[in-house]
Amino acid sequence: MKKVLIANRGEIAVRVIHACASYGLKSVAVYADSDANALHVRLADEAFCLEGRSALETYLDADKILAAARASGADAIHPGYGFLSERADFAQAVEDAGLTWIGPTPENIALLGDKVAARRIAESVGAPLVPGTAEPVAGAKEVRAFAEAYGYPIAIKAAFGGGGRGFKVVRRPEELELRYESAVSEAVSAFGRGECYVERFVNKPRHVETQVLGDGRGRVVVVGTRDCSLQRRHQKVLEEGPAPFLTPAQFEQLVSASRAIGEAVNYRGAGTMEFMLGDDGLLSFLEVNTRIQVEHPVTERTTGIDLVVWQFRIAEGEPLDELPDVLPSQGHAIEFRINAEDAGRGFLPQAGHMTRFDMPLGPFTRIDAGITAGEIISPEFDSMIAKVIVWGVDRAEAIARGRLAMKECVIEGIPSLVDFHRRILEEPGFLAVEKEDFTIHTNWIETECTWLGDLAKPLPKGVVREEIIREWFEVDGRWIRLGFPAALVGTGGRGTAAPKPAAAAETGGIRAAMNGVLSRWSVAAGTSVVAGQTLGTLEAMKMEMAVVADKGGVFTPAVPDNTPVKEGQVLGMIA
Repeated sequence: MKKVLIANRGEIAVRVIHACASYGLKSVAVYADSDANALHVRLADEAFCLEGRSALETYLDADKILAAARASGADAIHPGYGFLSERADFAQAVEDAGLTWIGPTPENIALLGDKVAARRIAESVGAPLVPGTAEPVAGAKEVRAFAEAYGYPIAIKAAFGGGGRGFKVVRRPEELELRYESAVSEAVSAFGRGECYVERFVNKPRHVETQVLGDGRGRVVVVGTRDCSLQRRHQKVLEEGPAPFLTPAQFEQLVSASRAIGEAVNYRGAGTMEFMLGDDGLLSFLEVNTRIQVEHPVTERTTGIDLVVWQFRIAEGEPLDELPDVLPSQGHAIEFRINAEDAGRGFLPQAGHMTRFDMPLGPFTRIDAGITAGEIISPEFDSMIAKVIVWGVDRAEAIARGRLAMKECVIEGIPSLVDFHRRILEEPGFLAVEKEDFTIHTNWIETECTWLGDLAKPLPKGVVREEIIREWFEVDGRWIRLGFPAALVGTGGRGTAAPKPAAAAETGGIRAAMNGVLSRWSVAAGTSVVAGQTLGTLEAMKMEMAVVADKGGVFTPAVPDNTPVKEGQVLGMIA
């Protein structure tokens, strides 16, 4: 390989550019219109515009990516994570074009990307598993039969996806049909396929995982373990490694199962084997991510190896002979995802002009960022703007260094998760030194965090506290109550919306509750609607929010499908 095109954006594109420089490769960036002045574009040796604003028009357009590779003379493509990274058809197209695909084989991706097939492989090698359907279900009737056989709660999961999309938890029989329909709809929207399977839901699960490398010759190495239990909307906000409070038996189960799954498919490249660990100690295989992970710096910091450079080496056919079967960890690392979100408003994604961006310093701190101060955070893409990784000789020292790092972080112009991280570093259940006192699990934020409301950012100028109305929204299968200025109410919730002020009532406008993209209308112009009816979907940074009628009448859209909108913008009218 001599020149690598990076089919991604943001911090992961910057990360791969650095690895290219370390390995002596030229780098090629691609970019959407709104990313024309982005850091990854400025740092790469060359850059090509993909001509479009949305992900669908740019980073998800395989033909445009391949055309840029041809135009630049690139001989390899690194997909990063997200976007096309786990698309077997894209990996195959890259190889068919005579380029080197820096990732698992198309066969690996297709087989392990199918969650049902991955479960079968895990079962065949003796990996721990909770009960689940052997094949995708044919409809809600089969989901109900499974629930009646194994009891509630159950989890409905997209068979071809990840990142929390198409994942719904059903806790009561009356929720089942709505949750199933929602999972299928979300899976189709996110992955183009709606097949879903069902599993018994593990109570208060921790999310633990192993980083693996495979050389495609039958050798699989476990590089380390991580704990990624602190999540919102089934997406991670903090990761650490090695995973704390594992028993020797649990560690051995993780290592042996991970290596066996990888060896069974002759795995090539970097990947992550994900598991759930219940509060009763039950360990269960979850899925395989056939790509580099967001949290890979945690493992790099504790093992001293460059995982992206190893991706290059494996892609060039190099074996893993110099690495042991299990790499030992040195010390402890914690990664804080710095997302453009308002934790006090249910982690509502934010976009806008970031006027200040001060990141921490220090010999044991690493910053992975794809932006600089003064940039505009776009609503079209993921909400993560940077990662802060700290290291210590043990978990206590890593936490202490994390406190200082979060104190040094200053971001202005948009809300961020810095305040959330400062608070979590004071939470007794996170700071525990004994296994029995560690209370963090994947649903902890939604079910047990009592101080999120304290983090709500100041209201816009001229809006007083009494004008805030609380509305309910369904986010990834969970009902979350968010606060908005009364003039914006009418974009979410079910049932009767709160009264709107006179100015808003006169316009009859249904307004956007957040910056994002009006992805689709589910009713046509001229349709008679009733109060509480879902009209369409507003998306921002992996979050979906229903646009709901605040009253009955005839609906007229004000913007077409796939339109970027700003908070407070009129989306449609009901008259």
